[in-house]
Amino acid sequence: MPRVVLLVPTSSYRTNDFITAARALGVELIVASDQPPSLPDPGGVRSLVVDFNDPTKAADLIVGLDNKQGVDGVVALDDQGIEIAALTADRLGLRSSSPAAVSHTRDKASLRTALAKREVSQPRFAVFDDPEEIPAIGFPCVIKPVGLSASQGVIRANNHDEATRAAKWAQKIAGGGEMIVEEYVSGSEVAVEGLLRDGNLETLVIFDKPDLMEGPYFEETIYVTPSRHKPKIIEMVKSTSAEACRAINLTEGPVHIELRISGDRCWVIEVAARSIGGLCARTLSFSTGVSWEEIILRHALEMPIDFTRERSAAGVMMIPIVKSGALTGVQGKDAALRSDNIVGVEITVPIGRSIKTLPEGDRYLGFIFARAQTPAEVEQALRLAHAKLKIEIT
Repeated sequence: MPRVVLLVPTSSYRTNDFITAARALGVELIVASDQPPSLPDPGGVRSLVVDFNDPTKAADLIVGLDNKQGVDGVVALDDQGIEIAALTADRLGLRSSSPAAVSHTRDKASLRTALAKREVSQPRFAVFDDPEEIPAIGFPCVIKPVGLSASQGVIRANNHDEATRAAKWAQKIAGGGEMIVEEYVSGSEVAVEGLLRDGNLETLVIFDKPDLMEGPYFEETIYVTPSRHKPKIIEMVKSTSAEACRAINLTEGPVHIELRISGDRCWVIEVAARSIGGLCARTLSFSTGVSWEEIILRHALEMPIDFTRERSAAGVMMIPIVKSGALTGVQGKDAALRSDNIVGVEITVPIGRSIKTLPEGDRYLGFIFARAQTPAEVEQALRLAHAKLKIEIT
């Protein structure tokens, strides 16, 4: 039986979907986390505690496990684990992008510099560390910490004073360190979910984001597929995504890429050497009901892959957090589930847990899933279902 180490921080809620995929494939799964994981139905799944803050030490531990029992694949769910996975795979000769390539995606300054060397379309940018001395690239601009993800610490500024305040706040959220200031690019945004094999990008899905993300903070809400952009734009998104992967030498595994579209151009906003975050992967279903998680495991183990997707339109709403506080209740979930074309509602924040809005927050309240004949019907279903939820935060 093939054995895969799954690197997942305890804060993630994607573990169970990978356990289900592993069982479907007959794969033994070892869940490596920063704390002993709480698995509702472990069913033979073993666990391993690793230090996500020390990738080299964590890789040493997994290599030691391989020496004892054998490891056939290493998969990281979130940004925190991708460097560990790459280091381990490199040492064990397993399928993965190089550690150097993966490290670009963990540092926004490194990513921007690598893209610039290959002249990949992206916003103008500059790196700085003093909020009082922000390089001039014009306004509006966007301030970001170089090491955070999921829109945490990302703030739009329309003038010098706003930029200074944004930089101080973002740097505080990040706990210090370098910042990056980027040209603000107006327009719609899309997300590309793909799989790299031998350096070739297979674009599996392009998600439209129908809600314009104009700031001052950049909370994602609705993803819908298939994209409603014109074929010419779709091809440009695919080619630019592939160029971005080549520029940073990503060659293997899932990638999640964010791009802005304005007129007849697109700009790379982010590149992540992992699959889509949260529970959003549940929008993807392939031939005979195969999940995205199963395809990721198949790739890691060099098993055959069928990329044929279901033809129906699908989408997800990442339920936004409208104010900071303690979640005290969620009403209307059953009514939302009964809405036309809604196939799932998941509240992922436990009652009583403290939550924060962006730019300080790092998670969503939950997810609503829809399937229908057209993207427009999916979007409407998500909005109507969300309107039936009453979120209580004190």
